[in-house]
Amino acid sequence: MYGDPDSFNQQYSPTPELTNIGSFEKCWRVDGGKWRIIKRGNELKRFSELFICRFGRALEFCMADYQTANGTVESPDFTDGALVNYEAAEGIVGENEDYCFNFNEFYKLSKPLAEQYLQIIYLDALCFNMDRHTKNYGVLRDTESGGILRMAPNFDNNIALFARGVPQSLDRVNDKLISFFLELLTNDGRAFEMAKRLPVPDRETIKRCAGQINVPVDIKLLDAFILNGAERIAEFFSSSFAQKLK
Repeated sequence: MYGDPDSFNQQYSPTPELTNIGSFEKCWRVDGGKWRIIKRGNELKRFSELFICRFGRALEFCMADYQTANGTVESPDFTDGALVNYEAAEGIVGENEDYCFNFNEFYKLSKPLAEQYLQIIYLDALCFNMDRHTKNYGVLRDTESGGILRMAPNFDNNIALFARGVPQSLDRVNDKLISFFLELLTNDGRAFEMAKRLPVPDRETIKRCAGQINVPVDIKLLDAFILNGAERIAEFFSSSFAQKLK
């Protein structure tokens, strides 16, 4: 996890210190027969990962579990020791991150998959996750048949919220992720209908989830940032254009 070349010269263990893909130091370790990934990052990046895990669950989305440990965050293997197989979205959509393309490809596979994908990018829009790429979302497959069971839990949210600093404007008026999400709803009536059922966050939920994490953040700024994003989406549904789509 520290990128130490001398770790290769140490006595063999089943969990050598190897760097995984991505821009943050991380490693897999096994403890008590269970695999878990350990990930480093500063306080705000750890807060982002931990908060979004709890916030997504509060909205009743399927989230990978994240806990804090010794200045890192860690998460258990959501395949539970390869009882199911994980396939990154890259295997289905290539490197195309376009929301409209992805939604349509997942809808071809199944309507529930498309709805689960919509939940991921909705949460990305609310929490300004700039790092959603086709290697950090995907599907779980049956190990015997290879059939798709469901979308994998939402994971890898450490580059979101204020992880790279507080934006100058919190109103989210010119927010690209909100725009990309609304572009999907504008161009695909199926996504529009699904989006009407998405939960709307509230101040109490944000405060409760943030309070579960021992990292100091400005709750008022966090609250304004997320709720303003939700308001931009709500404004779309009340617009004359959206009324025509109905």
